[in-house]
Amino acid sequence: MSVFPSISFNEFIHRVEALGFIRARQKGSHIRFAHSDGRKTTIPDHGNKDVPKGLLLKIIRHDLEMDPRDFFN
Repeated sequence: MSVFPSISFNEFIHRVEALGFIRARQKGSHIRFAHSDGRKTTIPDHGNKDVPKGLLLKIIRHDLEMDPRDFFN
């Protein structure tokens, strides 16, 4: 597996919104995003802390249904 850059929760949320996901709802620090094609994901909002690699790859692969290389390019 290749090494991916560290990314903060704020930057991750901005990139997900740039992919066409919209904020559907929020409960506490967890934000639910929905896409018009039916994909959904929940991302915790922990500000400028870095997203743990396992969580980052899980959300990209399973929820966003993307290859991590495509997400970072």
